[in-house]
Amino acid sequence: MTFRHAIGVNTWVWASPLDDAALRMLAPHVAELGFEVIEMPVENPGDWDPAAAATLLSDLGLSATVALVMPPGRELVLDSDRVIAESQDYLRHCLDVAAEVGSPVIAGPAYSSVGRTWRMTDQERADCLAQWRENLAPVLEHASSMGLRVAVEPLNRYETSLFNTIEQTLSGLGDLEESACGIALDIYHQNIEETDLPAAIRSAAGRIAHVQVCANDRGAPGRDHFDWSALLTAIGEAGYSGPLCIESFTAHNRSIATAASIWRPLAESQDLLAGNGLRHLREVMSHMA
Repeated sequence: MTFRHAIGVNTWVWASPLDDAALRMLAPHVAELGFEVIEMPVENPGDWDPAAAATLLSDLGLSATVALVMPPGRELVLDSDRVIAESQDYLRHCLDVAAEVGSPVIAGPAYSSVGRTWRMTDQERADCLAQWRENLAPVLEHASSMGLRVAVEPLNRYETSLFNTIEQTLSGLGDLEESACGIALDIYHQNIEETDLPAAIRSAAGRIAHVQVCANDRGAPGRDHFDWSALLTAIGEAGYSGPLCIESFTAHNRSIATAASIWRPLAESQDLLAGNGLRHLREVMSHMA
């Protein structure tokens, strides 16, 4: 089964952190480029006004998705009660923002800060996952009350020890409520970690809540070695019909470029990265219809 997915783009392609001024500039630009969805990170509560964003996007005919962000100090495992409670509050805030802008999900590594890695025995891993499920549960209750989902994103081995593969993430979710919790699939990370990416995607049938796409080097989809027809077929066979959001980063922002290890330009311009990726994804889907 193949779906005709809406195509979105994360504002990180151009700027970080997102704030009201950047959003007023970027949202019309995203619409002019031809995107249907804009993905908006919440790096810190209050960076941008969700009510103003909702009005702006409605006027432009754009739909929204919300990305959660886990810098050092946001943890749901192996940290103090205070840090865990503050991280839970942050995730609940992201859900409130998502509800206001009309995003069905908040997506990201909702378990530990990006770049935090540590060794675990099998028992330590099991204990850590049990703690994570316990600490995520109140956030999922909040999500359920609004009809939203938390999309948990596995990251590559250099960015986390906890969830690297789709199989690990499915197992880690355990008995968490499917209607409130799913997987955020990021092609960049899974290209590193999966031995058979289409098969891994199909194994998550019914649990994929969000999909982010880019080239294998974080550049424009299509400027890479991926078989996009096979990937999109697998995504459809897994039952996912939501948007495909291009996530990449500008090398000119110090904090985000360092966090994402972007040391060189990934396209002639950020507009070309976004626009070329959009055209490629639509072309692939048109041949699959």
